Amino acid sequence: MSTLAAARADNFYYPPEWDPSQGSLNKFNGQHALRERAKKIDQGILVIRFEMPYNIWCGGCNSMIAKGVRFNAEKKQVGNYYSTKIWSFTMKAACCKQEIVIQTDPKNCEYLVISGAQKKVEEFDVEDAETFELPADEERGKLADPFYRLEHQEEDLQKKKEAEPVLVRLQRVSDARHSDDYALNKALRARLRGQKKRVVAEEASSRKMGLGIRLLPKSEEDSAAAASVKFSHKFDKNRKDKRALIKSGSIFPGLAGSSKSNKTRLELEAKRRKISAASASNLLTGGFKPSSWSQTQSRPLPKPQKVSSVTARRV
Repeated sequence: MSTLAAARADNFYYPPEWDPSQGSLNKFNGQHALRERAKKIDQGILVIRFEMPYNIWCGGCNSMIAKGVRFNAEKKQVGNYYSTKIWSFTMKAACCKQEIVIQTDPKNCEYLVISGAQKKVEEFDVEDAETFELPADEERGKLADPFYRLEHQEEDLQKKKEAEPVLVRLQRVSDARHSDDYALNKALRARLRGQKKRVVAEEASSRKMGLGIRLLPKSEEDSAAAASVKFSHKFDKNRKDKRALIKSGSIFPGLAGSSKSNKTRLELEAKRRKISAASASNLLTGGFKPSSWSQTQSRPLPKPQKVSSVTARRV
């Protein structure tokens, strides 16, 4: 924003044709100091920001408007309660553009919904909410009677005597717990130092394992869960197959059918081991090369071409 625009926005710009005898700038420009908020000031209406005092139900779409929602409301005076003015606030709901009218009630110190909405009635249990129950209107009226007030005061004194031992005991516990500030601060700092040392040790152990995150300390539940998990691998499978083969064979070598089959199988396995050992030794000594190498060597190499003198000079 330029300097001239900023001065005009702050209402500090004085045009050349303005003269101090003409009054203020608002009077010179023919406008109100509140600008658009006072466009109906001649009717006694001023636009303000109104905050919803409680939860209400919209009369147009039956949706709830929560407490604390703000609106641009038209404020005007509609009456008096003795010397206190009664104000009316007219606004439009954002959900369905329903016009809502709310007035102040100085007699009962609250707000009243006149039209366009309905107050949401919320009932709660005093014990569940952990609050005090306010006396009803009839109870307030009875308090004006001196005899009733005397009886009420006697009940309050009796309740105070019953609750006094508990309150005194709680006060003593609180005083004993918070009397020595130095000891409390010392214990708190010692606990924080222990937590920092534990975190440093856990980070160091994680770095030794090659992890970039800090591991939590071990627990019995984690150890039991890890021990219950079993992963099947090839070694276990081969071991099971060998055990099954051994159990299925005969322990007596003199049997005709089983001995011949076992003897043949053992001879084939021995030959296979010898062939594997020989091929491995040849590969290590360089006497044997894979088939891809042999095929490459079996192919004739291209003959070297003669390089001309002109090419040799350029090089």
